[in-house]
Amino acid sequence: MIKPLAHVLTMLALLALTACSTPRPANEGDVQKLAIEIQALGPEIDPQEAQRAARVAYAYTAQLAQEYQITDPPLIHNAKVNKGLRPRGLCWHWAEDIERRLRQENFETLTMHRAIANADNPFRIDHSTAIISRRGDSMYQGVILDPWRYGGELFWAPLAEDSRYEWVPREVVLEKRRLDQVARLAPLVIE
Repeated sequence: MIKPLAHVLTMLALLALTACSTPRPANEGDVQKLAIEIQALGPEIDPQEAQRAARVAYAYTAQLAQEYQITDPPLIHNAKVNKGLRPRGLCWHWAEDIERRLRQENFETLTMHRAIANADNPFRIDHSTAIISRRGDSMYQGVILDPWRYGGELFWAPLAEDSRYEWVPREVVLEKRRLDQVARLAPLVIE
């Protein structure tokens, strides 16, 4: 009797996870809140650029969720991508694609950055994101645009308020990895 009950509970838990994983479509209020946050990055921000960035971020997230065939929570979707069952949808895919799309807007008062969290934590997987900031500011003054975190539903927040992750500039993480690789290969070259 215990085994069937455990099986039923497991199935209900998986069903609940799957039911919660379909991305919720953005509404005009969501877009406006993000536009206001982007506009608040500084008085030099063009209000039309802030509005356009918010619209593109939400619309492109929805488009990518369809293209990536998002039907599961992020970690389950990752497993499907890694097994070749889904085309894309790892966090770095989201970050790369949304950054590329927003760069196409050729903003004059905004700029894009990339960041990685957990790169030095062996107990957690790396997580990549895109960040938008006022032109001339570092990513640390920007707003995170993270569609992966909630499985195709755009999460955004000022980087300073994101207590879930400790973000490091992508180029810093990649350079550290390159140097680590060189250090590992150096003894092989000497021998």
